[in-house]
Amino acid sequence: MPKATSKAIAKTITKTTRFDAADYLNTEERQAAYIATALETGDADFVRDALGLVARARGMSEIAKKAGLNRESLYKALGEAGNPEFGTVMRIVGALGLTLSAQPATSGRPSKRSRVA
Repeated sequence: MPKATSKAIAKTITKTTRFDAADYLNTEERQAAYIATALETGDADFVRDALGLVARARGMSEIAKKAGLNRESLYKALGEAGNPEFGTVMRIVGALGLTLSAQPATSGRPSKRSRVA
């Protein structure tokens, strides 16, 4: 069986582009829906990643400036190993022009403790 030449191999390689979800979060409605979905899961890593994707979609430098952070701190907080403080999350959410709200969980489980306000 003859060996394939490098020229023949080069013809079979398909060029691909890197997928970036931030490219599809191109409206405020999509961005808000994506973050809301992340919040509903209760997964802190997903929430961090969602905030990072939306910040990238809007421009990290602009969001960092609005949040009162430097760009490097924003990348670090929202990076894969990031664990931003809640105050930082709130500043980022505000810089994105969003708010957080709460509603009763639909799990059907009663609360373990009752608090009287």
